[in-house]
Amino acid sequence: MEHSKVFTTKFMVRTSIFGAIATILYLIPGIKLPFFLGFLEIHFDEIPAFIASFAYGPLCGTFVIIIKTLIKLFFSTSAGVGELMDLIYGLALILPASIYYKKNRTFKGAIIGLVISTIVHLLVTFICSATFVIDLYCLIYAGLTQEQVLQMAQLLVPQVSNVHASIAFYCFLPFNLFKDVIITSLTILLYPRVRYFTEKRYKK
Repeated sequence: MEHSKVFTTKFMVRTSIFGAIATILYLIPGIKLPFFLGFLEIHFDEIPAFIASFAYGPLCGTFVIIIKTLIKLFFSTSAGVGELMDLIYGLALILPASIYYKKNRTFKGAIIGLVISTIVHLLVTFICSATFVIDLYCLIYAGLTQEQVLQMAQLLVPQVSNVHASIAFYCFLPFNLFKDVIITSLTILLYPRVRYFTEKRYKK
């Protein structure tokens, strides 16, 4: 049965190609914006993962995220913590949209899937940021304290009162929303250019 043959040569080749593109975009220094915290960067590696998951299914998108994360580990400056969080956040962003789109293969389905993914991603990143992320980074980076992070955040947003729920709400949530809008918008613009690959795959 065709659907039982998941790891075909075509699947592995397609996954490797999109994984390589995502890795390159992941390794390129991200874009920093003055109205967000200095260590927050916008990368575009989720776009090829989105396109791969739309074209070839959620499993392909999942492996694209895993591939680029594993390769990035060799260049990690955070003892793997940053890569672990990127893996969690990446899957939270890619999987909901691709799972929904798999059952609703229309342009409207893609839009709805991306909206669902954005909501899920924001919830996951908020919960993680409000509970343990800052603590983990302070543990990994010698000399980095919660007070320093708090002072950095208060320079941008005076309303920030702590490095957990407050900084997650006032700093991380707006950044992730801004980034998600950019990533999903670019995905919608680029996806039609590979739409015929999707149609060919699912007509088989």
